[in-house]
Order: sequence, then structure tokens, then C-alpha cells
Amino acid sequence: MIKQGVLADHHIAQMIAMGQIGASHPVQNGQIQPASLDLRLGDKAYRVRASFLAGKERTVSERLAQFQMHEVDLTGGAVLEKGCVYVVPLIESLALPKGMTAAASAKSSIGRLDLLTRVITDYGTAFDSIEEGYTGPLYVEICPQSFSVIAQPGQMLNQIILRNGKTTISDDALHKLHTQTPIVDCDTPSISDGLGFSVDLKPAQGTHVGYRAKPHTGVIDLAKLGHYIPSDFWEEVHTDSGWIILDPGAFYILVSREAIAIPPMAAAEMAPYLAMVGEFRVHYAGFFDPGFGYAEAGGSGSRGVLEVRCHDAPFVLEHGQIVGRLVYENMAALPDALYGRDIKSNYQGQGLKLSKHFA
Repeated sequence: MIKQGVLADHHIAQMIAMGQIGASHPVQNGQIQPASLDLRLGDKAYRVRASFLAGKERTVSERLAQFQMHEVDLTGGAVLEKGCVYVVPLIESLALPKGMTAAASAKSSIGRLDLLTRVITDYGTAFDSIEEGYTGPLYVEICPQSFSVIAQPGQMLNQIILRNGKTTISDDALHKLHTQTPIVDCDTPSISDGLGFSVDLKPAQGTHVGYRAKPHTGVIDLAKLGHYIPSDFWEEVHTDSGWIILDPGAFYILVSREAIAIPPMAAAEMAPYLAMVGEFRVHYAGFFDPGFGYAEAGGSGSRGVLEVRCHDAPFVLEHGQIVGRLVYENMAALPDALYGRDIKSNYQGQGLKLSKHFA
């Protein structure tokens, strides 16, 4: 019997063995993270006229019949163009038991490329949200925002977590957790519906505080890691004043002022943007596996990388301004592996850092 909480790696392996997580090609061990499962692209992409949800009465395939423009074979790699919308059937499928839900998010490297990717399901009414007991296929909508990309079958752009019952850690419990094992590098954390975090625009050394995506660049092959020269795709953002002006429509990579930690019996999710904080949004919600930033897993000093897009008006962003929050969740069990200690983890101990595709 699985306890309430986010399912751990060994629970995910059990679900695969029981057929509750299906796949047209066998699931690889490297897909299973401490508290999440990476999802793989299938071999076809469908260029569609617009983003869509299936809705309560329809399947995704029925909606594709309405909105599909043409089919793209991803075998060997195919270009997904900036500003276009594609739907790709995923290799994995679900047959969730009663009481269990799932949620999806772009993987860290994908968010840092400004690649909007959202999971959709049959009869679904929300992106990245998989209802209790859902049985059926999974699809991902892909909309490159800043850079065109080359994608191919089997690549992992998204991940899911599985939740059994209620999982959120209350603010009171989060305060208590912080006294037992610090979740942030300050004595008085900003806790209200999760852990608030702010932007760092006064680095300890120099004036480099972030990156801004260039508007007209080449294509990024998602299979090439450590390959691209950052200056071909990004402008460095510098300030010695403690503030920057965000330009409407521009995409920025910034970093949190706080170093955060996810203890072994917790997971966390970056909460959606709240309109009252300003004319911008922290662009992609994301999952943080147990062990991220946790000292005993080699993560002491891990910052949160912020993917920020400005909206309708130029906006002054100041050092220390609260820009988002992390919602902490209880694990159903201690995972067998921790992020950064037991698995290869690209962003443990990170500061300001682009995706792993850049040298």
C-alpha cells in the first residue's frame, strides 16, 4: 500500500512492472528520477494551426483531425520551427489507479531553451495536469519560442510526477522542516503558500547577472550537448545598479538570490506566476527532485535558475524582488537515489547557468 505523497523511484518502477505506466518501447533505467519519470518523444510530430486542449468530450486524435496541417517524420532529426505549434505522441502511456493523479513539466534544459512544451491528454481540460485514474495515451505540445530546434524520437523533453492523495506541505510544516534541515540559506525564510524566492541582481563578483535570448539565431540540435557557443544565441545582461529593465517579449535567464535545498523526504514544484508581482512571469513551472541543493547530496549552494519573459510593458526588476515560490510536497517514501548524489545531475550546485547544450 503506497502512502500519501509523491511517488518515489521504486514506486515508479513498480508501476512500470504492473503496466500502470505503459510504453511502446521498454522504459530505460535512466528515465526514472528520484521522484519523476522522463517522457520520450515518438517518431511523428504533427504541425497544427493552434495550441489546443482535447476538452471533456474529445480525444487528442480527434482534435488533430481538425487542426493538423502536416505530418513531420522525426526519424533522424527534424526541425521544429520557432513560432510554430507541434503535437507529438509520446512513447509512454498511463493507466492510473484510483486516488492517483499526475502532473507534467518541461525538463530543466528545455525550459532554459525557451521551448514551450506541455503535456495533453484525451478528454483533458488543462495542460500538464493528468486527472485521477486517467487511462490512455500521452501527447506533448511543442512550441519553440526563441530558437528553432532539431528533435528526434526518444528524446526526453518532459517529465511527470505521480501523486497519491494530498501531498502539499503546509506552511507550518514547512517552517518546522526548515528548523530541522534548512531548505534555504537564510534564518527567516519567506514562507506563504510555499517558499518565496527572489532574483539576484547583485552578484558577489562582477556585473554579469543573466542572459537575454537573441532574436535571430541558428538552429539548436537537442542531441548536441556542450556544443554551442553561448554568444551565438545569447546576449549577456550586466548591471552595477542592482536593477535591470525587462523588454516586452524578451526572454531572460536569471538566477535566484537564495540557495535552496530539497530534503530526501520532500519534492518541490515551482508554482505558476502570479500577476500581482509585475509585468513578467517566471516562464516555466518545474519539478525539483529530492536531493536538489541538499548538502549531503553534493548540492550545497544550489540556486534556482529563472526563465523570465516580460509581457506588455517594460518593467524594472530589482535585486531581491520576490519573483516566485516553491511548493514543497511530501514524498510517499524515501527514494532509492537522490538527485546529484546517486544519479547524474547536470544542475546540482548550480548558479547562473545556461542549458547543457552550450559550451
